[in-house]
Amino acid sequence: MGVPSPETQTAFVVEVAELFPPQGEWTEEAYFSLPDTNRYIELSEGELVMPPHPTRRHQQAVEELFLRLFTFVREHALGEVHVAPLPVRLWPGKIREPDIFFVSKEHADRIGEQYFGVPDLVVEVVSSSTWRTDRVEKMVEYARAGVQEYWIVDPDGGTIEVYRWREGAYELVGRWGRGERARSVLLAGFEVAVDEVVP
Repeated sequence: MGVPSPETQTAFVVEVAELFPPQGEWTEEAYFSLPDTNRYIELSEGELVMPPHPTRRHQQAVEELFLRLFTFVREHALGEVHVAPLPVRLWPGKIREPDIFFVSKEHADRIGEQYFGVPDLVVEVVSSSTWRTDRVEKMVEYARAGVQEYWIVDPDGGTIEVYRWREGAYELVGRWGRGERARSVLLAGFEVAVDEVVP
């Protein structure tokens, strides 16, 4: 069987695209009917959002912090820690896929099979292509949803910032660099050497 002509390929892509809503008209039902994929796909304002593929450095930071947070949470039986891709529903029609998130056992009702409700703690690892989304859009969204603690990990800058939710907005708890240890307010006793996360 030969390779389809460019015209045939284009026609097929158009036919497939017509099976789905146009941007701006996506619903949660349509979003959750998408075929399984290992790509991050988020839903915001009726549009599908596909963040850029993560880099090796990004994934290293995610892996190092996840391992430490997961171990701490499990040892103290505090709840669940997960990594993307796994949908988090902040409110109806707003679905994000944080790099790492924690849901406390007190909020076990937010743990679902297809998606999670609002986490207690969220971590985003920033890059030049996600800087505005992570530091502006998602910061506002996570605060609006009531995420109690927000970590921003910057591999290029060699820093970890921790924000806590207070009266509907975030305040900076601390900004730590290499040679220092970042710590959580929400998870008393949890701290991590910045060098181990962003060497």
